[in-house]
Amino acid sequence: MITLYGMGSPNVVKVYIALEELGLPYEVKPVDVFSGQQFDAAFRKLNPLAKVPVIVDPDGPDGTPYTVFESGAILLYLAEKTGRLLPASGTGKFDAIQWLMVQMGTVGPMCGQYVHFMRFAPDGNDYARSRYATQVHRVFETIEQRLSTTPFLGGAEYGIADIATLPWARALPNILGPEVAAKYPAMTRWVETVSARPAVQAALAKVEEVRARTTPYDKAEADKLDRMFGRGAYAAA
Repeated sequence: MITLYGMGSPNVVKVYIALEELGLPYEVKPVDVFSGQQFDAAFRKLNPLAKVPVIVDPDGPDGTPYTVFESGAILLYLAEKTGRLLPASGTGKFDAIQWLMVQMGTVGPMCGQYVHFMRFAPDGNDYARSRYATQVHRVFETIEQRLSTTPFLGGAEYGIADIATLPWARALPNILGPEVAAKYPAMTRWVETVSARPAVQAALAKVEEVRARTTPYDKAEADKLDRMFGRGAYAAA
């Protein structure tokens, strides 16, 4: 049985969805990031970057346990392990990987930085907020163009590029405002289609369960937040 270490962030949600879609048995070990559990020595042995998600597969590629961190790497690992959610070869495979990398390199980082400066940073960050809002719009304009010509991000078939992008895309109305649906109709239809999948529904329900077992942001200690965000006494400069 695969062990998933995580909480309820978009990067962790991806892995829940993939495990549900693939029907792989798994157990969840919550990592309470707002109380600093990701910095514990035992967890850093799993991921030296002190980040979730992480999976431990007792049946790794050579038959021994294998640990995988970084959500995109986990999705590729699970797709390769099962032979599903990613074309086996050809341009379709690399189309899907390209769009997975769009999520990993742009969607996640730009959305994450925008949310940080909107929710967690002190006042006086107007430039940062404007910059990251612009970058979020730019990448989703590109995604809208893609989904206007193909049913899924990787092409004709649903796969790991869609799984990676859905957690941020479905949150976009909360991030940028409800009017986002009118700006991105193709993406909105895609979000509705993918969100209705039984495996996605099951994954989201399990995410809510683990959120109930971990510390919410507004209950976190100030020092724990400073360490998580690398600020105050934990800032490098």
